[in-house]
Amino acid sequence: MSFPRKIPIGVQSFEVLRNDRYLYADKTAYLFQLVTSGRVYFLSRPRRFGKSLFLSTLSAYFLGKKELFKGLYLANAEEGQAVLENRAAWQEYPVLYLDFNTGQYEQSGALDETLR
Repeated sequence: MSFPRKIPIGVQSFEVLRNDRYLYADKTAYLFQLVTSGRVYFLSRPRRFGKSLFLSTLSAYFLGKKELFKGLYLANAEEGQAVLENRAAWQEYPVLYLDFNTGQYEQSGALDETLR
C-alpha cells in the first residue's frame, strides 16, 4: 500500500506540514468557529494529541499566511467573513507564541528563567 503524501508523524508546525505536502485532515472549520465565536477557550488535550500543531495553525491564520490555507475550509471562510465585516481579508495580527517544550523545569526557578 502506498500513500501519495507523507504521514506527518511528529510534525508540529502547520507551515512545515503544508509546505512539505504532508497528509492533512482539514480541521480549519473548527479553527474558524473558535475564532469567530468570541469566547474564551482552555485547550486541554492528552499528550501527543495535536495541541502544538493546532496552535501553529492558529498562529499562521493570525499572521495572515493565506497561501498555507489554499484548498482548505478556512480559505473561503475568511474571505466570506471579511466581506460580512467590511474589512480586508487575511489581515496580519501580532502573535505572541510561548513555547515551553524547550526547557527543563526540575530545578526551582527554571520557569522564571525561561520566561526572562
